[in-house]
Amino acid sequence: MTFNADILIHPGLGNSGPQHWQSIWEKQFNFTRVEQQDWETPVCSDWVKTLNDYVKRYDPANVILVGHSLACAAIAYWARQYNIGIKGAFLVAPSDTEADSYPTGTSGFTPMPLGKLPFKSITVISNNDFYVTPERAHLFADSWGSEVVNIGDAGHINVSANYGDWNEGLDLLKKLDTGY
Repeated sequence: MTFNADILIHPGLGNSGPQHWQSIWEKQFNFTRVEQQDWETPVCSDWVKTLNDYVKRYDPANVILVGHSLACAAIAYWARQYNIGIKGAFLVAPSDTEADSYPTGTSGFTPMPLGKLPFKSITVISNNDFYVTPERAHLFADSWGSEVVNIGDAGHINVSANYGDWNEGLDLLKKLDTGY
């Protein structure tokens, strides 16, 4: 599988370890990881600025952002602040930063951004994600104008839920790359 877009991988809280599908894809396809200064106690405005610095390195019209968990909120905040028409965003397992189950230590990621994104997006959700209910995940995706893909009982769609290579996710990412 080949990709025409410039793919920027943006992990969530704690970064993505070597067995995470984001890290596997990064290595396999030479995607670029957005390297944040603080993965453990992030500040939203810092993440948004860093993300924008990465996007500016490329032709925005050819950029696809691949966000997991907290990165989905960061991408939505980035879109609201900069309103740049990128090629698309692949948003996986968006965490609900307003939920009681959300870990402490982040700053500025509430309330959840609910504005329509100025680019195509696919939001992948699960029925049993500890960090977001299916109803809230649908609310986020609908507000963002995303295509919603529910992959069933997939937990947080990470290593602990047995998502390593995740070829089905690559097929969805390819849809964004080819413009559907």
